[in-house]
Amino acid sequence: MSTTLGAFIGGGIAACGAVTATHPFETVKIRMQLQGELQQKGAQPLHYRGPLHGAGVIVRSEGIRAIYRGLGCAYVYQMVLNGCRLGFYDPMRASLAGFFFKDDKKQSLAINMFCGASSGMIGAAAGSPFFLVKTRLQSFSKTLPMGTQHNYRNAIDGLSQIFRSEGLGGLYRGVGAAMIRTGFGSSVQLPTYFFAKRRLMKHAGMEEGAPLHLTSSAISGFVVCCVMHPPDTIMSRLYNQNGNLYKGVLDCALKTIRTEGLLAIYKGFLPHLARILPHTILTLSLAEQTNKMMRKVETLIIPDVVEANRAKAEAKANAEAKANAKAA
Repeated sequence: MSTTLGAFIGGGIAACGAVTATHPFETVKIRMQLQGELQQKGAQPLHYRGPLHGAGVIVRSEGIRAIYRGLGCAYVYQMVLNGCRLGFYDPMRASLAGFFFKDDKKQSLAINMFCGASSGMIGAAAGSPFFLVKTRLQSFSKTLPMGTQHNYRNAIDGLSQIFRSEGLGGLYRGVGAAMIRTGFGSSVQLPTYFFAKRRLMKHAGMEEGAPLHLTSSAISGFVVCCVMHPPDTIMSRLYNQNGNLYKGVLDCALKTIRTEGLLAIYKGFLPHLARILPHTILTLSLAEQTNKMMRKVETLIIPDVVEANRAKAEAKANAEAKANAKAA
């Protein structure tokens, strides 16, 4: 069993690997979300019509590097987000389980969902400045500009420009939408994964293994995308605005729906889905390998700690087995 630091590093490497593969669709998604911003139907441009078409348009008109703009910020955001999820989830879950059930090892679906959402929201708030700059870098285009254009040389230049012109508050513009977005996604991700897994085993006859895990991950990713996308669209527009076009999450949602129609909050859904499905599958698959790698490294560097963790895990498993046998 890896240490907390080892699990964080392994999970972060896996998430960054997944981001590298899926970042182009994130770029297309953001541009589609900003396409036709606050313009009446019929007057909206359609430069990007879908994930593959959008990616092709960007590569042809701006080059391959344009589709990977903001990748460094995406790496930092993933590390911060995963660090907060890992660092806050279990202590919060144990504290609430101890408070409500007088047993910090007690598992509760409601508590697990609340802690998953809360730890995700903390991570979203902590990483918001990097997601802000990433969004502005990805939306910038000299040939087909979408929304407000921010010409930053790189991530550091973007952060410094925002801080100089808008102060610390400018770096946290749109943080409310980011927290809602991540909270929604984090609260439904694991419950839908395990629900799909149980149903596939019961009704489709699938057994434990890679096919079951990948199918369950894909179903979970689809549900997460459906739930997350409306606040994701609002977040992209709040992040990219210049001045005070929108007063907040609700104002942005109402202006978007009144001007462009209800379905406007689902602009860019297909590239979002094209990003989130392989991202989920790649993260889970890569995490298995990176965690194995970290366990090997830790065994060489801190063998005593690794052995102590292994012994604790075995003791916990034995205790749970005995409790289950007694209950039966």
